[in-house]
Parts: sequence; C-alpha cells; structure tokens
Amino acid sequence: MSTFSWPDGRLIAFDTETTGTNWDTDRLVAATVAAVGDGADPQVTTWLINPDTDIPAEATAVHGITTDRARAEGRPTAEAIGEIAGLLASLMGDGHPLVVFNARFDLTFLDRECRRHDLVPLPERLAGGELAPVIDPLVLDKQVQPYRRGSRRLPDVCAHWKVRHDRAHDATADALAAARLAWRFGHLYPRLGAMDPRTLHTLQVTRAAEQAASLQTYLRRSNPNAYVEPAWPYVPHTTTSANSSEGAAR
Repeated sequence: MSTFSWPDGRLIAFDTETTGTNWDTDRLVAATVAAVGDGADPQVTTWLINPDTDIPAEATAVHGITTDRARAEGRPTAEAIGEIAGLLASLMGDGHPLVVFNARFDLTFLDRECRRHDLVPLPERLAGGELAPVIDPLVLDKQVQPYRRGSRRLPDVCAHWKVRHDRAHDATADALAAARLAWRFGHLYPRLGAMDPRTLHTLQVTRAAEQAASLQTYLRRSNPNAYVEPAWPYVPHTTTSANSSEGAAR
C-alpha cells in the first residue's frame, strides 16, 4: 500500500491577482479555486472582479487586467469575495487541504476583502475557526533547500523542480502550478507526503516563522528597521505588520 496520502488525494488550489502588494489598501481583481487530483476531473472556478478602484499600470503590466476590462466584465466585489470564501470553506470542510503558493499573500488579501465588505472571513467559516490545513509550496521549497541561490518566484520554483507552469501571473495557471508543486514535494520527500495534512500545516507554521526571522536578520544588515511578517498562512487582522507580504515571490 502507498505511504502517500494527501498528495494523491483531492487538493484545493487557490490564487489571486491584485491591484498591488499591500493587503490593507489594495484590492483583488481576479481569483481561481481549482479542485484537482484523486483521479477525478479538475473543477476550476474563476472570478474577474471589479475592484471599484483604478488598477495601476504597474499591476496591469503584471497580470494584464485593465481598469476598463474589470469595470466592464468584472463581478461586484462583495458578491465575488463571498462566493470565493464560501467555496473554499465548503471544499475544505470536506477535508481537502488548501494549496496556496505564498499563502500569506493571497489568504491575507482574502481576509481583508471579507472584512472590508462585512463578510464572514474564511477562518470563521471553518471548524474551530482555524484556517487549516494549508500547504504552501513556497514554505516547503525553502524548507527542503534552504540554501539554494536564486529566485523563489513561482515560475522559477516550478522550473527548478521541473513542474509545468503555463503562464505566470494568471490566477488559474498559478493555482494549478502550485498544486503540481505540492504533489511533487509530497512524492520527492516521502516524509512530507506521509504526514497528516494538519501535522504538515503545523510544521509549516513553525518553518514560515523561522524563514521570516532568517530573512529579517539578513535584511537588517543594510536596513536596521527591516521587518518580515512571520505569521502564516495569513496575517490576522489584529496583527500590526509592515505588510512584508513577499508579493514578489509570486
């Protein structure tokens, strides 16, 4: 019998595109929830969102979504955010782990959008009020090869591990690539693949904090005030942070 469990089961992948990298002031403009694996056909749900604000040219250059398109074709923000949080809660409630590359970024954005529109945040929709289990291929990548030089952006991590990634900064392509990365880590590192997803989640909480502390120490060599957020898989709204979201890692 296989020693693997979660890598060969159903995985719920999530990714977003935004107007910027500050989760307290920027907005979601696109999102994808993809249920994949377990021998079943993929089920992919996408949203184009009207953020009710201009999308900066710098953001459009990244993901290709213009203000005009979002206004003409995008869903009202509150409706879309409510659907996203509801679908994620339903799928996770069925016992499937949530896969998000650089989870701190996307899940904090989702949390802030829920609160901005008086919607129930995702953690409060889940049993025990805990946003778990989450599998973050960025945290796992840093854990298994902490001293590897080079970029930790999603396209580069996929290239390093020889994982298919169709198009950077497209929410659907990024979500599916994250799921493939999670599967790859689960199989290349059997100890990770054999873990109960909640045990793996707890391990990542610790590792993400350690990784943040290490990066902060490095950055303070040149900037004594540098701060890297340690909270994972999202930053609670009561936490005071410098919004170091590692958005560039996406």
